[in-house]
Amino acid sequence: METTTNSIQNQPENKPSVILVVIVIVLAIATIILGYKYYQESKQLTQTSEEKAILEDVKSDLEKQLRNMIVEYDSLKTNNDSVNILLVQEQEKITRLLRMQASDAEKIRKYQSELETLRKVMRNYIVQIDSLNTRNIQLTEENIQVRQQLTSIEEQNIALASEKELLSTQVELASVLSAKNIVVEPEKSRNRSTDKIRNLEQIKVCFTVRENAIAEAGPKDIYLRIIRPDEVVLPNDEGSTFEFNGEQVVYSAQRELEYENNDIDMCIFWTKNTDLIAGNYTVILYAESFEIGSSSFSLK
Repeated sequence: METTTNSIQNQPENKPSVILVVIVIVLAIATIILGYKYYQESKQLTQTSEEKAILEDVKSDLEKQLRNMIVEYDSLKTNNDSVNILLVQEQEKITRLLRMQASDAEKIRKYQSELETLRKVMRNYIVQIDSLNTRNIQLTEENIQVRQQLTSIEEQNIALASEKELLSTQVELASVLSAKNIVVEPEKSRNRSTDKIRNLEQIKVCFTVRENAIAEAGPKDIYLRIIRPDEVVLPNDEGSTFEFNGEQVVYSAQRELEYENNDIDMCIFWTKNTDLIAGNYTVILYAESFEIGSSSFSLK
């Protein structure tokens, strides 16, 4: 009976020890589970942070490339307004893309896709602009050649016009009549010569109109001007004039000549109708608005 009693008394003492062991085991398992979860979460947080940093670096690099593209588009602008409008539109697309908040991998991939599309567009513009520039260079060279040709033609035309004008002038000058053997005779009554003013009644000027095969044959008006020592022209009775060097000038006497391209002798007379002064007088002959000969004489 004593043994049985001792066994019954010992049973309550073992029961708490089993419970404690169970609790310890449960706590240990829970600790292991919590530790594993903490490890996994910590590892996931570390991976997420690293991925986020990588994504930020990628985004930063993409933004840098986009900003560089804006600058490159500026360098592509030309004198062609239509092309410049298209380039500005592409720059605006890039600006809008830069405003996009790309915070995850999916948006970053879209960012990269848009950038690649923009690059293709830019390459296409570069090819077009290079083609335009090449064509512009060709057109510029062609324009330079055309201008040079036009300048050459203009110079040739000017040279031809000058030659024509010179030739025309030479022909005109060659066709001008000329007088030779000019003899001036102041005369008194009965056609006797005198150099005394008080006796003088007329002045006779005789000369020969030279042969000229180029000159046009036909009637020619020959004008005589007698100029006093004080530069006053002795007038004709009517005070008539003729044109010389674009002006109307007074002449002393005039006579018509029937010219036949051969030497022909003739005389023109001036009858005294005004006062004379002593000194040297000049005699000039004109035909067809050209001076054809001159001489001089003196009166006392």
